[in-house]
Amino acid sequence: MAHTIVIELPEEIFEPLVKSADRTGRTPEETALDWLQDAARRSSEDPIEKFIGTLSSTVSDWADQHDKYLGEGQIQEMREQRAKED
Repeated sequence: MAHTIVIELPEEIFEPLVKSADRTGRTPEETALDWLQDAARRSSEDPIEKFIGTLSSTVSDWADQHDKYLGEGQIQEMREQRAKED
């Protein structure tokens, strides 16, 4: 079952959407649907998703930025390991 949704996009989202649509020969609506489907798929495949809302944190954007924070943590661990080895 298909549903219709109407949204207002800020210029910083609309312009890349139109450019992407032009490059692929599709309409902005088709391209927006592709983007939303991709975001939904990535969200449902995210192993951290099941933990969102279960942990208390002082970092307000960890749910959206967890990959960044995990990467930063991994880099820090690698630096500490290297420092121990030197």
